[in-house]
Amino acid sequence: MGGREMAPHAPQRSEAPRQSRGAPRYPYRLLPLWFFLVTLALWQIASRLDHPDFVLSPVEIARHFIEALRSGELLPHVGASLVRALPGFVIGSLVGVILGLTAGVARSLDQLLSPVVFLTYPVPKIVFLPIVMLWVGIGDVSKILIIALACFYPCFINAYYGARGTPTLMVWTGLNMGARRSQIFRKVVVPSALPLVFAGLRVSLALSFILLFSTEMINARSGLGFLIRQSESSLRFDLMYVAIVAVAMLGYASDQLLLLVRRHVLAWQETTSR
Repeated sequence: MGGREMAPHAPQRSEAPRQSRGAPRYPYRLLPLWFFLVTLALWQIASRLDHPDFVLSPVEIARHFIEALRSGELLPHVGASLVRALPGFVIGSLVGVILGLTAGVARSLDQLLSPVVFLTYPVPKIVFLPIVMLWVGIGDVSKILIIALACFYPCFINAYYGARGTPTLMVWTGLNMGARRSQIFRKVVVPSALPLVFAGLRVSLALSFILLFSTEMINARSGLGFLIRQSESSLRFDLMYVAIVAVAMLGYASDQLLLLVRRHVLAWQETTSR
């Protein structure tokens, strides 16, 4: 009797977690948006109080941003910044990923590169800018090389540990089935390391815009970093905020584009995790 009475209650306990897991999470996904909107609203309200002239409200910044787009004052600087940031990101990330994956599976290359990489990683890469300028001049090439140098390290380290973290069982299984080492590298090591590779790419993308701002503050005639420095020195605080917002928008748009590529490339990972 006791066992038959308890049986109908068992499915009810097992259904509760399923219902909680299947509950919609849309309100939680909107929390960052609400936090951003509330911050802007508080900023706008606080701007009605007494404040220095260099503090502008969000509405004023948005109005100046639209005016800068219409007048054509902003777009040339955006183009100049992208011409420096994107090649530096692509070159540094590509070299970092290739060498990191290779060092993760080749002991000789690991012993050659890893000590140098991990020793120089903590050094701020902007300090190499004067040296690079002496080698290649003060033009865009020096700025691209510094950005590429900064992007190299996160990509190398993440690709290195991604390759080192490949399950040994998968490698030995492929070898026992007759696969060559090159096939193991392409079809086992690289897919296993891709999640960490994309994590390194996101860090490198953010660093490319940080170093872009720093390099354009020195001996530059165009670009968003140059625009910020020039606007500050000429007390054009409206244009300074416009350039800062432009950097933030470019960085966010680039990060979202990279996440879109990641979801497409790693679609197999989401399928297998379900």
